[in-house]
Order: sequence, then C-alpha cells, then structure tokens
Amino acid sequence: MAEKGLIGGQYRPLSKGDVRRIHEASLQVLERTGVKVELREALELFRSAGAEVEGDIVRIPRSMVEDAVDRAPSCIVLCGRREEHDLVLEDKRVYLGTGGAALTVLDLETGEARPARLRDVADIARLVDALKNIHFYLRPVVAQDVPTKLLDVNKYYAALSNTTKHVMASAYSVPSAREVIEMASIIAGSEEALRERPIISFITSWMISPLHFATETTRVLAEVVRHRIPVVLGSTPMAGSTSPVTLAGTLVQLNAEELAGVVFAQLVSPGAPVIYGAVPSLADMRTGAYVGGAIEFGMLNAAAAQLAQFYELPLYNSAGLTDSKTPDIQAGYEKAFSILQAALAGANLIHHAAGMLESMRAVAYEQYVLDDEILGMAMRAVRGIEVNDEALAVEVIDRVGPGGHFLAERHTIRHMRSEFFYPQVADRSSREEWEAAGALNARERARQRAKEILATHQPEPLPPEVEARIRERFRILL
Repeated sequence: MAEKGLIGGQYRPLSKGDVRRIHEASLQVLERTGVKVELREALELFRSAGAEVEGDIVRIPRSMVEDAVDRAPSCIVLCGRREEHDLVLEDKRVYLGTGGAALTVLDLETGEARPARLRDVADIARLVDALKNIHFYLRPVVAQDVPTKLLDVNKYYAALSNTTKHVMASAYSVPSAREVIEMASIIAGSEEALRERPIISFITSWMISPLHFATETTRVLAEVVRHRIPVVLGSTPMAGSTSPVTLAGTLVQLNAEELAGVVFAQLVSPGAPVIYGAVPSLADMRTGAYVGGAIEFGMLNAAAAQLAQFYELPLYNSAGLTDSKTPDIQAGYEKAFSILQAALAGANLIHHAAGMLESMRAVAYEQYVLDDEILGMAMRAVRGIEVNDEALAVEVIDRVGPGGHFLAERHTIRHMRSEFFYPQVADRSSREEWEAAGALNARERARQRAKEILATHQPEPLPPEVEARIRERFRILL
C-alpha cells in the first residue's frame, strides 16, 4: 500500500517571525516596485480593481492581496481516473510526482542520450502507473517528434491513456488549452464532470522573473481559470541570476510574484482553484549555470512550503533534481536531500521528484525506478514514529525478558510489515548472494525492473467509445 497524503511539517527552515518578515517585505515589493504587465486586458482588470497602473507597471495594494488570498480555496482536490489516486491538497499533506520539460531521454536499451519522443510520454506514464510511490504524472519530456500545434493535446492523451493517476502539463496557447479541456471533458463525461473531478490540471509559467507577467502564458492562465480547472502559478526565480543572491531575498521576490498571480487569477474568476507554484532555484556563481542538486535548492523549496502554509494555499514546488548526467552516486544524494527536505516541510505537490537528470535536461527510465524507492523512504520519514501503548511494547519486553529475542513474538509479526520500509531495488543480500545473482549495481537492477514493468504492465485503458470520440475529434499521433 502506497503512503501518500501524510502530514509533513517537521522541517522548518524559517521561524514564524521569518515568515512574517518575508510576507511584509513581499507586500512592500508589490506596493512600491510593482509588476510589469503588457497584456492590455490584464492591465484594465488590475486598474478597475483598484491597483495603481502606470504604463505597464502595476502596483498592488495590501488590501487587494489580502482579499485575493481570502477568496482562493485552501483545499483543492486533484483527481485520478481512479478515485484511489485522488490528491487532497491542503495543510501539510504530501504528494510526490514527476515533472520537467526534458528534451533528452537516456535510452533504456542502449543507455545513450537521444531526443525525447511522444512514445516516451506514454511509456513513462505506463511506468509511473506501476510505481506506487509516485503519486501523480506531470509530463516530464517534450516530444521532439510532434509539431507544436499538435503537442499539447497529444501529450495529455499519451498521459491520460497510460495512467489512472492525476495528469498535469502545460499548454502553449489559449486554443491549445481549450482543446485539452475538451478532450479531458470527453474522458470525464462533460466539462461539468471535469470541474467536479478534475482529472487534469495545468501548469502556467506565467511569470518571467523578476516580476514580469509573460503575455501569452497569462492569456492561458486566464483561460484555464475561467474554466475553473486547477492551475499552478509557476514562478521560477533563480538566486543570483533572476532574483537576489540571498535566499531570503529570493523568497521575498518569489512570494511577491506568487501573490501577484493569486490576485490576477481571483480578479479573473473569484474563487478559482489556484495553486501557489513555487519553483525557486539558484545559479552556480562560478559559472552562472542553473543548478538543481544544491542543498540550498531544497532549503528554498522547504521555505516556500512555509510561505504557502502561511496563506493557507495549496503548494506546488520542486525536489528531486540533480546536476548529474547519469543515474549515479551524485544523482542519488542530491535527489534524496531535496526530496526529504520538501517532504518533511509538508509541501503538497512536489514535482520533479522522479526521473530527472542533468539539471532538468534529461530523464532515464531506470531513474524513475530508483527514485520511486527514494520517495518511499521519504514518505516513511514523513510518517514518523508512532508512540502508543501498543508501540511502546512494555508488556512484550517484560514477556521476553533479559537475554531473550523478539523474532517469534506475535507483536513482531503484527508490526514487521508496517513499521519498516522494505526496498525493492536496494541490495541487502550477502556478498556471496549478490555475486551469485550477477553482481549487478543499483542502476542495472533498476533497468531490469523498468524493462519488466514496460513488458508486462497494462494500465486501465480508456473506454472504447471515449477512445473513438477522441480520435474522431483530434489528430492523435499515437
């Protein structure tokens, strides 16, 4: 049984006073510096609501921010095609999933890097469908064999037809977003049914840091919000490059950007289901390059969880990135640190948590299998240690007494499966047993497991009549 939706919050890199200071500083930025908005409809919306608009700069007063936060829902349910995969985003409930926009895949057969294809979107979805510690599927690669105008509807189809878990992705234009919503409505039964049980959600990278609304993506954001489909307000400031080099300064800017997005979304459609989309990162100041495996990456994303919790908004953030080019030791420790930090902080929707390599530029099939194990271990840490009369085991200790053992005790049998996490890929055998089994390393074992899953696992298909309607309406390339 997969552990998901457990309550985190044990790791708090910020004090309550720190959170309050970042909040106040963010409001100062919005009131004094403002945000750049070039979309005329958005400017008019801000102006009519009481913001100060000077050219393309919008300054947002505190009262407008507070009203918007109050209107935004504090709980959003993202649904799977099967109800068992529903995600309840609230408080400090933790879910972990995939993500990214990698252009490269490490081929499962050869290990060589090659361009990502639409078939990879489908096959990775099928792999994720079988991996119990990955709770949702966010399209991880950009298919290089699909024309841009056909990409969005095809990537959503490839995902939805190969997993019953919740599916997330982006849309490059308003017409494209409408097509995706129409297709998802066919699967759900109607657009009303889709709103009631959103089997899809959208990520919109509407903010170009620092403090600049991206025009086309803002249009997409507004369209999705009008349809009342859950949407992530994705902001990606990079400390030292597109935000201040100090972690606190980056958090101030990130928070100001997120609050501006919440205001805009609630002006478009009051009560719209928006998700605080914090993806802060940093630059290696020796080279200027983006880094995802830094310890500060996990700290920033854990702190972002505290900010979203301060506003009682559902949170989407990032963990599980690595700068390593291959599934190796570096990938393992970099991923494990940030995943554990974000999960223990109580982040709701942690994406990038499986499969990613090379600073988000690549994925590997076997990495999903390895990361599934890391995620299971992280969720065991989130669950913590249960302390009650049964767990304290005073009577059992007394019965066994000095010099005895607990192997045959009913208490041991009762709890041995639930108390410990048992890995499927990590090796715990003796050296002799390991050598007799082929002396395979973790990557080789994970590659074998990935091949087994893809050869045998068949996800629940779309109903034939739904499949037929989709193929009649859209140009599906799979």
